[in-house]
Amino acid sequence: MTLSDRLKSWAKRIKRDGVTLWFAGKHPQTPWFAKSLALFVVAYALSPIDLIPDFIPILGLVDDILLLPALIWLTVKLLPTSVLADCRYQADAWLAAKGSKPSSTLGAVMIIVLWAAIGMAAWFWLAPLARA
Repeated sequence: MTLSDRLKSWAKRIKRDGVTLWFAGKHPQTPWFAKSLALFVVAYALSPIDLIPDFIPILGLVDDILLLPALIWLTVKLLPTSVLADCRYQADAWLAAKGSKPSSTLGAVMIIVLWAAIGMAAWFWLAPLARA
């Protein structure tokens, strides 16, 4: 198996596990801490807006290459085996039927609110310096 094939396989597993976490967030047997993290990761992963925009050199890809896979891996490790198997089955069925991942409006709103909060914090921090 070539490096390219392994990377494609890894990317498919990440995509499937992102959808798996979507189902795990709704599963009644998911522990509350795993459910909370799963819902956060899903909202971010399925958001059409990135925390760090991709056009920013190097940093723009950090969330897609490092942060998101690490959060997905951590959340998958927190899920009970039976819940993980059931949710992976549902995710495979979803991807086979729909052909794409769902999108998250909540995730987009979450990113916009976060950027607005950062902008306001920067304004309140820098405004007194500008008057001095």
